[in-house]
Amino acid sequence: MQCSLLSGCDLDLTRFGQWLKARILLLVHFDVDGICASKILQSLFRTDHILYTVVPIQTRTDLINAFQQHAEQVKHIVLINCGGCIDLVDLLQPSDDLVFFVADNHRPLDICNIYNAEQIRIMTKLGDEEEVPAFDDVFREDESEEESDEEGGKRPRFDEEALEKRRERRHWEQQRHKIIFDYTQFSYYGSSTATLMFDLAWKLSKDSNELLWWAIVGETEQLISEQTEPDKYLLVTATLQNHVSRLNHKAQDEQPLDCLRITFEKELQLALYRHWSLVESMRHSLYSATTLRLWTLKGEKRLHELLAEMGLPLAQCKQKYCGMDVSLRNELQSLLESKAEKYGLNNILFASFSISQGFRSKFSALDYVYATSALLENTDKEKTATDAFLDVTDSLTISKLTVLEKGIENSKQQLEAIYRQVQTFLDMNQVISAGPFLYATVIEGTPDARFFAAPHCLSLLARFTLKAHVAVSRSKKSRSLPLIITTPDVRSSESNICLVCGIPPTSEESPRNFFGKAFEQAADKTGSKAELEFFDTNIIRLSVDDRSKFFDALISLLS
Repeated sequence: MQCSLLSGCDLDLTRFGQWLKARILLLVHFDVDGICASKILQSLFRTDHILYTVVPIQTRTDLINAFQQHAEQVKHIVLINCGGCIDLVDLLQPSDDLVFFVADNHRPLDICNIYNAEQIRIMTKLGDEEEVPAFDDVFREDESEEESDEEGGKRPRFDEEALEKRRERRHWEQQRHKIIFDYTQFSYYGSSTATLMFDLAWKLSKDSNELLWWAIVGETEQLISEQTEPDKYLLVTATLQNHVSRLNHKAQDEQPLDCLRITFEKELQLALYRHWSLVESMRHSLYSATTLRLWTLKGEKRLHELLAEMGLPLAQCKQKYCGMDVSLRNELQSLLESKAEKYGLNNILFASFSISQGFRSKFSALDYVYATSALLENTDKEKTATDAFLDVTDSLTISKLTVLEKGIENSKQQLEAIYRQVQTFLDMNQVISAGPFLYATVIEGTPDARFFAAPHCLSLLARFTLKAHVAVSRSKKSRSLPLIITTPDVRSSESNICLVCGIPPTSEESPRNFFGKAFEQAADKTGSKAELEFFDTNIIRLSVDDRSKFFDALISLLS
């Protein structure tokens, strides 16, 4: 059996002449990187006049339903950031002539998908760190031979040779079980799918500034969501910077006034500061808030001291950034950088990009990530999940700034809700040690719970809570403990359901997460009513009635 991996350049659209006549089904996961990737791929399809249908996918059930609804009309299905970690042929039972193209940043990819060259094409290169088991270690082709030997009756069933064969097979199966467990033990993320799709566009000579911007936003989301390591991000950023230089090499006065322009620059690790006040942005940004402990009186005092040492009047810092003195705005980065070491803000600056068009406001890639993430998990009850998906798609179109600005306002509300909840957890000592992990629970009836009943916001709340707890904890052990956070699933049609999210300890440099496997085992062991539906396996739905026994099983498993 052959390995089904393709490099991005292998997916030359011209190879698939039949695509021009047949519609393609494009299944896109609910995340910013996935939507950016789909925007790039849709642009390529339109250039080649290829018909396609886009269906947003949140869960495994969505994937099954979309497949059943559209499978008869298509022969090619592209899955973006979904499906790579499940055995697609086993789950969907497709006809033999249907081919899947999988561009999924979730890891580890399912072994059967990797080695099924007939129906599955993996559109990415796997890194050495992914340690995919060898084919012969997980698949055997001698089962049919053994059966035919036994049926033929050429020798007694229990002769020495047959027993030796069975012993060998039992040993192989034990080894196989261990190899697959080791391979699937941790969930983590591969490279941004948006950058993969841009690489494809570039190799087909169909790239543009707009497509490059979507790749940049997808990559930035991975950094902000802690799905990639800073070193890997820097390597990808260097490549993206080369593309920025290539596509933006003309001097500004040589270009039309309304030209789209991308700039590579140092960016402050502060949420939406160009669209907020500096004080509010610093208070609600995970990095500055947890470093300075801004939920405490002492932390607030340190913030005021920092601003005073920078020569920034408090009145200026409390008004909207666009209302600050131009000279202060221009010097803000250098002033913060000069005081960073003294206040422990050594990573306040990072390499990033911004975009502008004509005389309109400049937006950073960070602004886009916060705004689009908030639009995707909109709390407006009148909007469906598909409406939210389409809003994000619109907001990524550079000309539709009103949608983006709405996302920025939604994001501010989301960040304020997270900050209030973290403050409540810490003030009320609600981050509790269960032995092998910490846990915290958003109480039923909390007004802000509507924000947290969504995977991205819940993950951000979990990361903020853990880093804030470690910052104030007197126990050195807290740095090595993971956190589980639960919240009422107020968006669910069923009552008495909660969302559970697990994240690794702050001491872990690599963003690998063992909770997906642990949740699966705890649910099996206790018979809990749990839905392991999300493609981010460290988040599950759980019956509130089963929460206590589920946690007991986790403590037993992880001790």
